[in-house]
This record gives sequence, structure tokens and C-alpha cells, in this order.
Amino acid sequence: MEDYPEELRTPPVSLVSLVGFAQHHHLISTHLLSHQPPINTLALPDLSKLLLLLPKSNKPPLPVDSQPQGQAGILKRDWLVKHRTRIPSVVAPLFSSDQLSGDPTKWLQVCSDLDNLKAVIRPRNIKFLLIIILKDGDDINEDRFLALRRRAELDAKYILTFNPDDASQLQHSLNRLGSTFAELANIYYRDEGKRIKTRVEKKGINSIDFNIRSCFKTAVYAEFRRDWAEAVRLYEDAYHALREMIGTSTRLPPIQRLVEIKTVAEQLHFKISNLLLHGGKVKEAVTWFRQHNTSYRKVVGAPEVIFLHWEWMSRQFLVFGELLETSSASIQNISSLVSGTTERPLTEWELHPSYYYQLAANYLKEKRSSLELALSMSETSTEIDASAESVVPSVYVGQFAQLLELGDSVTMKPLTDEEYTRYAIAEGERFQDSFEIIALLKKSCESYGNLKARRMGSFCAFQMATEYFTVGDFSNAKQLFDGVASHYRQEGWVTLLWEVLGFLRECSKKQGVVRDFVEYSLEMAALPVSSGTDARPFRFKEYSPAGPPSFSQREVIHKEVFGLVCGEAGSASVEDNNAIKIGVTPLHIEIDHVSPLRVVLLASVAFHEQIVKPGVSTLITVSLLSQLPHTVEINQLEVQFNQSECNFVILNAQKPSFAAMTDEERGHQVESAPLRLVTNKWLRLTYGIKSKKSGKLECVSVIAKMGPHFTICCRAESSASMDDLPLWKYEDRVETYPTKDPAIAFSGQKAIQVEEPEPLVDLYLGASGPAFIGESFMAPVTVSSRGHDIYSGELKINLVDVRGGVLFSPRETESSSMDSHHVELIGIVGEDESQLGSEKFEKIQQSFGLVSVPFLKNGDSWSCKLEIKWHRPKPVMLFVSLGYSPLSDDLNAQKVNIHKSLPIEGVSAIAISHHFMLPFRRDPLLLSRIKPVHGSEQLASLPLNETSLLIVSAKNCTQVPLQLKSMSIENEVSESESSCSVQDGGNDLLRPALLVPGEEFKKVFTVVPKSVSSMCRLGTVCLRWRRDSESGDPSSFNIKEASVLSRHKLPDVKVELSPLVVSLECPPYAILGDPFTYMVKIQNQTQLLQEVKLSLADSQSFVLAGSHNDTVFILPKSEHILSYKIVPLASGSQPLPKVTVSSGRYSAGFQPSNTASTVFVFPLRPDFKMDDVGERRIESITSE
Repeated sequence: MEDYPEELRTPPVSLVSLVGFAQHHHLISTHLLSHQPPINTLALPDLSKLLLLLPKSNKPPLPVDSQPQGQAGILKRDWLVKHRTRIPSVVAPLFSSDQLSGDPTKWLQVCSDLDNLKAVIRPRNIKFLLIIILKDGDDINEDRFLALRRRAELDAKYILTFNPDDASQLQHSLNRLGSTFAELANIYYRDEGKRIKTRVEKKGINSIDFNIRSCFKTAVYAEFRRDWAEAVRLYEDAYHALREMIGTSTRLPPIQRLVEIKTVAEQLHFKISNLLLHGGKVKEAVTWFRQHNTSYRKVVGAPEVIFLHWEWMSRQFLVFGELLETSSASIQNISSLVSGTTERPLTEWELHPSYYYQLAANYLKEKRSSLELALSMSETSTEIDASAESVVPSVYVGQFAQLLELGDSVTMKPLTDEEYTRYAIAEGERFQDSFEIIALLKKSCESYGNLKARRMGSFCAFQMATEYFTVGDFSNAKQLFDGVASHYRQEGWVTLLWEVLGFLRECSKKQGVVRDFVEYSLEMAALPVSSGTDARPFRFKEYSPAGPPSFSQREVIHKEVFGLVCGEAGSASVEDNNAIKIGVTPLHIEIDHVSPLRVVLLASVAFHEQIVKPGVSTLITVSLLSQLPHTVEINQLEVQFNQSECNFVILNAQKPSFAAMTDEERGHQVESAPLRLVTNKWLRLTYGIKSKKSGKLECVSVIAKMGPHFTICCRAESSASMDDLPLWKYEDRVETYPTKDPAIAFSGQKAIQVEEPEPLVDLYLGASGPAFIGESFMAPVTVSSRGHDIYSGELKINLVDVRGGVLFSPRETESSSMDSHHVELIGIVGEDESQLGSEKFEKIQQSFGLVSVPFLKNGDSWSCKLEIKWHRPKPVMLFVSLGYSPLSDDLNAQKVNIHKSLPIEGVSAIAISHHFMLPFRRDPLLLSRIKPVHGSEQLASLPLNETSLLIVSAKNCTQVPLQLKSMSIENEVSESESSCSVQDGGNDLLRPALLVPGEEFKKVFTVVPKSVSSMCRLGTVCLRWRRDSESGDPSSFNIKEASVLSRHKLPDVKVELSPLVVSLECPPYAILGDPFTYMVKIQNQTQLLQEVKLSLADSQSFVLAGSHNDTVFILPKSEHILSYKIVPLASGSQPLPKVTVSSGRYSAGFQPSNTASTVFVFPLRPDFKMDDVGERRIESITSE
């Protein structure tokens, strides 16, 4: 499409002309170009340039009936260019207001210019308007304006004023100019179309050329007006009329006449297709192209220039494919467009550009073949035709003429068909069609790739590769052929694969790559091509370089490649005068599990057993299969294992070896057997092997030596899991098992497990009892030899979670603290109780360790201790593995492994708890307890400036006695900065306290809040303890002699001011019958007057004197005291009269606890004797 002129490829744009005042042209032209639809501007500095562009015609136009019946051509080549660049539809002269209202001489010049302008444009029916340039403050006289209208013979709306200095009205003026230009241009192109239609309708002219030309011009004018439907209809009329000229027109010689018709038809078809596609009518455009192809496909012309027809056909498909690709119409649903005539519906491929690119390349191939034939038949093909160089395009579309220079003049001489034929052949010979074909096929292949149409893409890639092969670019050809061959192997297309492999074989031969040549030859020889496929494939007109796909051709290739690889030492040729040879350098071919060469040689391996003991012989069957057409003689087979000492060699008993065995091969087991590989018949070889190493024994590969310099290494496959040969899977052939025993064929594997030798070393793990959180637990490990010397011994220690989880908290992995691991391997201590050095112990992770074991003779022992620490309760499994060599300290020596495991439970030894107690017989009113906030975490509340008691309890949760050394509370901040003061309620422990299983230890701390706080931190309880070593528990021997620090963070508390505090005061004891004073003190700690209701209930054990119910008002910051006289009536622990206090302001009432309201009554006054208290010691308190 790029070869088409721009005026044909792009839609026409209206052309107007501005005359005079060139300084304003850029502003107006820029606005008109941005107008919708855009308008091109022909800017002329003065009227004289317009008179030169449109000269006056002295000849009057000929009447329609006097036009000549015959023309020199159908369409003039420059007609479109002329109307797009030189013939404006509207002319707009620019005059200033000074020229109209100033000097009379200027007015006369304006009148003269208008007369000359009208004389030039009136014969051509060109429209014009006047633009008057105003300045600020200028005005035009009304009389002069009327005179200007009469002189120009224009309506008032076509005389426009334009003031470029008025920014407020500039855009309005430009929009008015644009709309007026568009209106006049539309009128001009409509009138021109009507004028041509009027000429066509007159009966005096009956010429097909004239009708085609008229339809074409009218359609172009319709395009100027954006009337796309009218343009398509007129182009179709011209196209159909042109088709009738074939075989009837005698204006030109036959060859040139057909070339002109096809060229004009090509332009008309391009216009129609372009308009349909850009209008979104994809289905109509494809249908039209099909009709266009049908109309001209068989119009081939003269045989000597038939290549011109194929070139023309190729261009039609190429251009339409490019139009379809660049069209703005989006195909949303292809299935809805796949329809057409009832005789031949549209196919899906016709809606994609790749289809047209592919056919364009095919027609270009036809053109190349026809041109080569024309060159071979031409008598003057070897001569240089000097006259062909002077042939140029004629004035008319599709015509050519010879340019003759006669002195200073130049004339155009018409060509004869013979001259044109020589010119066409010379032009065709200048171009290299192969590169154009490759470019088309590449576009088609890429388009098919975007559509996921892999098969069509491979077909186009194959055609590209053949073109590269034709021009001698074997590197690119081989790359493309390899991709196509891979696809054809997957699809199983044998005949097509044969074709591609033939080209690949030839490319390798041309490049001198012996390995690739041998591989492609072997694959071709093993393809399932039988004698029934000797017939020529219908798709190809010629065979590939390898010949037809037949069994006989397979035999030829087989003999050819084995003649090369198995020839005499030095070199051997494949064909006479062929450059590819094999020298003394060994040729080695690898065949893996996915290689296409598995059909050449397939190696199946099956062990007869799955597990074997070290040094015990086991049978292995090696089976070989080939699909080559002839029997193959193998000189030597080498079977390789992952344990090289098990490798063995099989020599051909019927054929002498070409070369002596290497030193490495002499150390292996050597067998002898006939090695003849018959087509599609398993060659089974069974031998016994021994392995002295434990572990996995796997057959890796089988190497077949054929000739002195050629080997094939075939990767071993298990008979039980061996894949079929894809290309031979559905062929009619006899299938047998790789082994004689079908059971082994279905279960045999290429690898077995060699058991480890029996270890003569004992490994003991001596740890017992549970491990406690925070303590260093020691796990003894003992290695004792009872028959083996221990060389290069290593202990591997692993800690594994019993429940299958991890030994660290995922939320704490980013923490740098070592406590992020629940269980940690701290270290390893040797027999001398010293930490092992870094050269003997390598700590890889917190749950893994590695330690070297020194050399031990038979009967010696060695031990160490593993130090393990628990940070969280977690049951773990301790795995210890000992690996050693019983023979020598060689790193490659056979290793013997012993594995032991021990479950260890990590538990919490101490359970720490706490609770708060208010002062005895002193009850503060805490509002947070009365009205708790729902949905939030309720903190414990403490009264401000009141001494509260904190009771911390430590309970032994284990089954062993523990010794408590100390208990304290640590605060993160200093006492001066803290809002609470926490003090020890007694002295520290003077000696460790023994805590038996289940026993609880309690300690009292005093807490005095000093300021109101919503979150007061009390600190952390620190408890130091250790196991009781004197108890005789066996698990205590596994523990390091060190105390353990257990920490318990106390929760935050809330400190608030109590508005009321009720205190009860009475003697510590009472005497039966003796009265005593019982006082109730109510303290108001607020700045408000408090109303308090007080009630006192009767008690059977006491006689009460005083008011039972009362309401009192307590002043701010004051205290109210109520006193009662009480006489006890019964002895023993007796409840005092129950006191109830209610606050009216807070709607809250509270009573003292039962403990605070109880007093002990003695029957008689007791006699207490006080002794001196010496050394005081805090004993543990056993919970009741």
C-alpha cells in the first residue's frame, strides 16, 4: 500500500485559497486545518500568483456533444493531485479597511482586482468570498459596503470582517470563517458533481471510457463532501463499467490495454474497500474483495507476460490485508461476521490479515516462476535493452511511453506490445522477489501467532524457511525449520516432518555441521514411512532435497549416514564431490528422554530386585530397541551407573573392536555378547553386578560405540515408566516387552536401594524427665564402639516439634531476642566439661548442631552433653545421628549411619498468679466498679492514696521439689517517675524455701497509688528458683547448677479518686458482757456536699444502742463519725451488726465484707504473755 500515491491512499480534503495579506495566513490556515472536517489552505501573497496558477482560457468550453469520442486514456494520472493541491474550491481575497474607505485610487485598484478574479474563477465555477481586515476603531461606510457587494456580486454573508487585534472576538471570527469556507466548498464540490452528471445524462456521448471517468470524478467530489455512501456507489458503477471493457476496447495494443484496465480496476477496488472498512462494514468489504478476486483471477493476459498478472494478484491480496489490519473498524464478534452468499459463505480466515498476506506470498511465487520461464524463453534476455531505461509512466493511469529527446524538446512515443514486454521483463528482473516473499510470510506468521493459530503459523514458517534456503541463507532457514520440525513432531505429521527434516539435513550439509547432519539423517531413517507412502504428496509440487517419503528412501539415507560414521579412519564422503566429512575427531550424540532420536536407539533398564545388601550380586537387564530400516552392528556397549565402580562393558563377540580399551574401562567388568540390533526387536542383555556402597544405585546411561569415531549415549529409562514412541504409537507393528519376564517389564526400575552395612557402634541418649522453661537442660550422648573403629565420625543434632509445627513464633521472627525460639540448642559440652571449640562444633541454627567425633578404636567410648533451653512450653523430639567410616578417614569412604531419637517435654515449672486486697475495714467507693464500660477491657481499680495489698502466689506445677531463692517486683521506671509505689511487705528469704509438688508460696506487697492514672504500670514479678538437688530425683542430674529466673508481668491498673471512704473501727477482740465502742467513719474526699444514707441491721449476738437509720450531709473534704455502744451476748467469732452506706449523688451503696464485720468474743478476759522475738523469718503459707 505504500507504493500507492498519497492522494489515493488518503481521503480528499477540501482546498481553499487565501490571497493577499500574507501575515494573517498562518493564523487562518492553522484554524482551518483544525476544523472538522479539516480544510487545506493554498496561501498566495497577491492576486498575480493566482492568475499564474489559474490562467485565463481564451478557448470557450466545447459543448458536450462535440467532445471527441476517443481519449488517449481512462484516467489522468495527476487529476487527483491537481484538485487536492492546485484547484481551490473557494478563493478568498483579503482587503484592508483602508483600501475600501481611503484613497479613491485604492478603491479603483480593489475594483480592478475583483474584476480580474471573477474573470479567472467564473469559467471554473470556483466560489469566492471577501475578507475585510479591520483595525481597532475602523468602520466601513455603508454606501461603500453596498458598492463592494454589487461589484463582487456576492451576498452580504459572504463578505466577512476580520480583526486579528481584537482578542475577545478573534475565536468567533475564526469560527465564522471556517463555517463559511466549509459551506462554499461543499457547494462547489456538489455543483461539480452535478455538472458531470448532466454531461453523462446527455445522449450525445456513448463512450465507456468517458462514463468510467465521469463516475470516478463524481465519486471523488462526493468524498470531498464526506458523502461516503454516494462515493462507494459511484466507484462501483465505474468498476462494473471497466469490467465490460475487457475484450472490447481497441484503443491500445492488447497487452497494454489489459495492464491499463487492471491498474484502474486496482485503484477503484482500493477506494471501495477503504471506504467500506473505515465505515465499519468489514463483512461487505470482504465480500467485495472476493468478487474482485473472482472477476480478475482468470484474466491472465498473454502468456509471455503472465507474470504481470500474478504480480497484480499478489498486490491485491497484500493491499487488502494491510487495509484490514489498519482499519479502525474493530471486529467484536467474528462468528457473527462469518456469513456470505448461500453458495459460498465467508470463512473465519477471510476476516484476518494473515490469510491475505499468505496468499499474496503464494501469488508472488507464481510470478517468480512465470518470470523465470519468460526469461528462459526470451531471445533477448542476455542483451541489455537500452530502450527499456527510457520507458516512463504516461500521462494516464496504467500506461507507459518511451521518452525521446529531440534536441531541446522531449516527446512521448507510444510503446508496442513487444517493447512493453521487454520493459516489463527487465523491470521484473531488477527486483528480488524472494525477500518480498519472506517479508509477506513473516507478517502472516506473526499474525497467525497472535491468533494462536499455531498450525498455520508453522506452515508459513516452513514457506519462509524454504525461501531462505532458496537464496542460500542456510542459518535463518535452519532456525525456522527447527521450530517447524518441533511442532510437526508434537502433532505427529510424519510426511510433513520428512519434508522439513530433508531441508534441515541439506542445510547442515551446506554448512558443514557433521553432528546435525548425522542427527537429522538418523531421525529420517527411523521415521514410520512405509512403502505405502511412496506416492507423491498432493500438497507439494516438488520433493524436499531428501527425496520422496518412502521406505526405499529411508534405506538410502540409512546406508548413507552409516557409511559416513562407520567408514575408514580418517574421512568418508556421503556423496561424490560432497564437502561434508567426518575426521578423526570423535562424534558423540546424546539421546535423552525427550529427544526425537529415541526412535533411533531406545535404552530400557530394569533391576530384578528393589533392595539389595552391599556386596551381594543382583541381576540387571539392559534392553535396546531401534526403528532403523537395517540391522545395526554395535561394536561395544558401556553401561554407566552413578557409582562408577559398577560400570561394565559389553564387547561384540562377532565383530573385532576398532580400538583398545581405555585404562578406565579396563578396571570395569567386561562381558561379551552378539550386539546386532534388528529393526523393531528388543536386544536383551542380562548381567549381574555388585555394589559395595550403600544408598541409591542408578543406571545413568548406555553408550553404544559404532565405528572408530562414533558413539551414541542413550539415557537409561525404567521399563515400568518408559514412554511410547510418539510417531510409532499408532503404526501397525509388533510390540514386545523389553524383558522376557512381563512382570519385570511392568515393575522394573533403573534404580535400586543398597542397604547400609550393619553398624557395630552403640549410640545412647541418657536424658530423662521433663525440661522446665528457662533452665539449661543437659542431654548426655554416648558413643561406644563394639566392633568397628570410628573414622571421621560426625554427630548431627536436630530438634523437631512433635506436633509438626515450628520451634519459633512466626510473630517474633523479626525480633533480635533469642527468646523468639521456643526451644534452642545452646551448645555442646565434651567429656572434659569444656565447651567444644569452633573447629569441632558448628552451630547452624538454634535447632541444629554438628559435632565431630574423635577417632575411636574398637571398645572405646566417647560422650558429650547437649545443652538445650526451653523458652516456651513445647514437646520436642531430639534426633541424634552418628555417621562414621569403619575403614579409613577418606572423605569418599563408605559411611555407616546410626539414628536415635528421644522425646523431651518442655513444661512450665512455676505458675505465678496475683490478686489485690483493700485495707482491712476500710472500703473506698470506686465508681469504675459501679458503672463499668461495656466493650472495653476492664482494668483493676485502686483507690488513690490508699494502701492496697498485692498478694503474689507461686505454685509448683511439677512432680519434683523446687527451691525458691527470691521473689521481687521490678519496675521499668524509677520510683520517682512512677504513679504507684510498690513495696515489699516483709523481709527477703534468708535461705531457699522448699516448695514441694503442688505447694503454693505467697508473698505480700504494698501498693500506694500517688496520682490518678488510667493505666498505671506495676512492674514485673521476678522469681528465682532451681531444682532441689537434695531430693534425689534422677532428672536433677540433667540440669546445670544454676538458678532460673521466671518473670511474670503484672497487668496495668487504674488509679482513681474515691469520693467516699467508709472505715469501721472496733477493738481487735471483745469480752462477753463488756460493752465496747463501734464507730463508722465516712470521709468525703471531693469538693461537693455529699448526701449519705446509713442503716445498721440488728444482730442476735449483740445489743446495740444508737440510731439504726439516718441520713447525713457531709461537707467537702470532711469526715462524719457515727458511734455505737455494743454489748456482746455470745462468745466465739460473731458477726457485727451489718452496716450499709448509700450515696444519693452516685446512686451507689456498699457494705463491708463479712471478714471485716466479724470480731472474736472471749468468755473471759484473756491473759497474754509476750516473749522477745529474735530472728524473724518468713515461712511459706500453704493455701487452704
